[in-house]
Amino acid sequence: MKIAIIQASSQAGKNEFIYETVKKYAKDSEVINFGCFLDDDIKYSYIDISILVGMLIYSGSVDFVVTGCSSGQGMMLACNNMPGVLCGYAYSPMDAYLFVQINNGNAISLPLGEEYTFSGYDNLESTIAKMFSEPFAQGYPKSEAARKLKDTEKLKTIRKNSQVDMLSLLDTLDEETVQKILGKRDVVEYICSYGTEDIATWIKTKR
Repeated sequence: MKIAIIQASSQAGKNEFIYETVKKYAKDSEVINFGCFLDDDIKYSYIDISILVGMLIYSGSVDFVVTGCSSGQGMMLACNNMPGVLCGYAYSPMDAYLFVQINNGNAISLPLGEEYTFSGYDNLESTIAKMFSEPFAQGYPKSEAARKLKDTEKLKTIRKNSQVDMLSLLDTLDEETVQKILGKRDVVEYICSYGTEDIATWIKTKR
């Protein structure tokens, strides 16, 4: 599995911790860190990042995204407006575990601005550890696993049928937003190198 790390600029100070913790517990995965970083020239809101999350997932460049903002809620809501993205919200280890086991989404949003004393970092590490403690999509509880996973696939089908495709959505964005998104060069270059040809072409025509 290829996992992207990318969170809003407001929580750039926690990026390295998230990245190192995901690498620690997602041992068999390739983890790519896209920031946002403290020394970035451009500052990205949760809305900006959600669009980049959508592009990463749509392009097939990555399989899963660990993201977040101050509350975690805004990023979750914004990501769920991106075609093909099913993003959960994980305040606790059990939230993370149930999301990946039952809902089998492709992104998760963490509340990175709440209660970050030492116990906050401890909870964040425990949440990430629990998320990657078992292979995804096994269902929970085990006695209800088949029904839960069937419902998850039904939800994904309904979401797909209710949304426009990613390229159509990108074409609705104003020019200022498009150029800001393209300014996140590490994400854009990664998509052009490892993603589908259609979105790479879209990027090239907008530069």
